Parts: sequence; structure tokens; C-alpha cells
Amino acid sequence: MAIHLKRRIAKEVTDELDRKVRKTVEDILDDVRKRGDAAIREYSEKFDKWAPKKLGRGEIDAILANVSPQTIADIKFAQAQIRQFAEHQKAALRDVEVETLPGVRLGHKNIPVESVGCYVPGGRYPMVASAHMSIVTARTAGVSRIVACTPPNQGAPHAETIAAMALGGADEIWVLGGIQAIAAMGIGTESIKQVDMLCGPGNAYVAEAKRQLFGRVGIDLLAGPTEILVIADESADVEMIATDLLGQAEHGPTSPAICITTSRKIAECLDAEIQRQLKVLPTADVAGVAWRDYGEIIVVDSTEEAVKEADRVAAEHVEVLTKEPRFFLERMRNYGALFLGPETNVSYGDKVIGTNHTLPTLGAARYTGGLWVGKFLKTCTYQEITPEAAVKVGEYCSRLCAIERFWGHKEQADLRLRRYGGQDVGLGVRKETTAAK
Repeated sequence: MAIHLKRRIAKEVTDELDRKVRKTVEDILDDVRKRGDAAIREYSEKFDKWAPKKLGRGEIDAILANVSPQTIADIKFAQAQIRQFAEHQKAALRDVEVETLPGVRLGHKNIPVESVGCYVPGGRYPMVASAHMSIVTARTAGVSRIVACTPPNQGAPHAETIAAMALGGADEIWVLGGIQAIAAMGIGTESIKQVDMLCGPGNAYVAEAKRQLFGRVGIDLLAGPTEILVIADESADVEMIATDLLGQAEHGPTSPAICITTSRKIAECLDAEIQRQLKVLPTADVAGVAWRDYGEIIVVDSTEEAVKEADRVAAEHVEVLTKEPRFFLERMRNYGALFLGPETNVSYGDKVIGTNHTLPTLGAARYTGGLWVGKFLKTCTYQEITPEAAVKVGEYCSRLCAIERFWGHKEQADLRLRRYGGQDVGLGVRKETTAAK
């Protein structure tokens, strides 16, 4: 039986915050629909003290010139890892064409989305790595047009983020953030042509804007505050558990940080170790609030129960700090990404190793994985059959349509039975008989 030594704050508190976010986003999206560029400019100046700006090639080159060679090399290394893994994932997808019955050929093609809007956050922290995750992956999938938006940072374009966007392959780079950036890409304005799909993480307002625009455009997934779950047994290191929990909690004051452990000793020592580290962590003002309000410590009786509890949580990031990490790989079903063993950690996945860091949150890991090259591909089916096959399939189809009383559907089948099988069936026969009389 799972025992909570520490629980997060009540859900009612977060529900009220969500309602306020929804209303704000709804009002801004409606305004952008009506006023286009004028509304985008007004909100950018209001929230970011910045006039929206599309960077030209000369401006991008000048920004890149101010980025250190070491940073450029580091960005290129990270993007090479992400591109390489995305290429392997794409290679695992293949077009299909099979003959399922004599004369019946069915298939599917994997077709890239034509245009994508990539949002790269940059409010509290300039999220350089998010440019790799969305832009590089979309380009690897074969997307034709990539629009990328990022907010200004400390009153100017963030040079390293712009470098990552340019090196990743963005076709248009806008210094524009928040709801207004998502609205510009998802609705379209006089200056920014609407995209077919939106992707990338962001704060609660960005996530809500994507949610409200879903249907008008596609989205990668609905992302809430970042989450970390650490599964630990008695072999785990309390310092490492605390470090890795706080490393994700620093994302924001509503970021859940959870530990499930089979060790009562670890559970009872963990909070004290977290408090010790918070005294020296530069981002303690954020991470400390997240741990206070959204931290959890759960004690379970066995590794089997740890699997069940972890699947219930369905966390975005799951670190497995146990003697046999692959036990969880073989049994767990609900997670965004697994980090197996003490040698790896969420930061590797967030920044450089090659797997994508845009992952499901808020329990969405129960039904979806994260962003990957396949999200930018549409798997579209087709069919082609011979006249003889049209008759064979048509006979079944005609009878099945009659059961459902879909007479127009039935006539589609009956027309083929008349044309290719010489059968006197369907509405067309009755029309011809009436005309003859």
C-alpha cells in the first residue's frame, strides 16, 4: 500500500488558476482574429515591452557573430544528436502497399506537414534547447516551411537562442513571445502566414493558447508544467535524488517533483536533503516553492507496487534509480521518457543526448508519447483495385450499406456492380426502367 509522507497542494487551488488563464487567452485570441498585426504588436509591447520583429539574414548573421565559437560548437553537437535520433526514428517508418485480396491494393504514405510554427520559450529562462527539439525534428521530418518565435530576453533577442533557431533550419525567425506568438502563427496575420501545426513548450498561457487553437491547426501535445518522478530503492543516493528533483523543480513554481521509493529510510531523509540543497541553489526561490507546493514523497512496499504507482502518476520524466532499472522499462506503460540508472538524468534529455524533451504532462502519458519526427508526418491511406475486385468488394459493400440504410453509399457500390459486373442492381436500374417505359 502506497503511503504519502508528503502531498502536493489541493487541486481546487490549481483549478481556479486554470480558469483565469483560459479567460485571458480566449480574449487575446479573439482580439487577434479581429485586429491581426495591430493586436499582436499591442500585446507584445504590453507584456514584453517589445515591438514584434522578424529577423533578416543580415541581423541573424550579426547575432551569430556575437556568440562564442564554443557555444556554436556546443549547439551544433546537441543538434547533431537530436537529428541523428530523429533520422533513426524516421527510418523506422515506411510507406506500405499490399495486395489484401486479388486485385485489391491498399497502402499508406507518410507525408510531412507542410508548415509548422515552433515556439521557443524564453521568459524566466532562455530555452535554447527547445529550438533543437522542435525545429531540427520538423526539418528532419521534411516540413517545407518552419516559422519560429521566441520572446525577447532582457530587452533584446537572446543571441544563443537565435543561433540555435538559425542553425536548426528555421525559415522565419520572429522575436515575439507568449499568447501573441501562438496566435500569430496559429491564426495568421498580415505579416505571418498561418501554419498548419504548432509545437513547442511554454508557460500556462502558451499551453492554453495551443489548446484553444487545436482544430484550427494541429498541435504536438498539450503541455503543462514540467514534471519529474524519481523511483528509488535502498541502493539510491539521497543527494542524487534531491539534486535531480530540484533540477526540474526550478522550471517553475508549479512543477511537480515526486519520489516513489521502497526505502523508508530514503523517504524520511529526503526532505532534509532537499532543504540543505535549497540553501545553496541559485534558483531556490523557484524550486523551493515548487517543492513546497507540488513535491510528493510516496513509500511503497515493493518494486511491483512502485510500477503500479508510477503508472498511476504517468509523469513526464521518470528517473529510475534502482538496482535493476530495466525492470521498469519492461513493465511500465505510462511515462513521457525514462532515464534508466544513476548515470543518466533528465538534464541530459532536456539539453543534448538526442531524445526529444517536449513530452506529455498532466497525466497525458496515459495516451500519448512526446514530440518526435512522426508527429510531423501524416500517415495517409489510399486504395486502388481492378474491375474484378470492384465487383467482389462491391457485393459485400452493397449489402452492408443496406443494413445501415445508407442508400447513397449503397448506390456507389451498385454502380460498380452494374459497370464492371453487369448486374441489374441499384437505383440506377430503376431509373433506367422508368425512363424506358
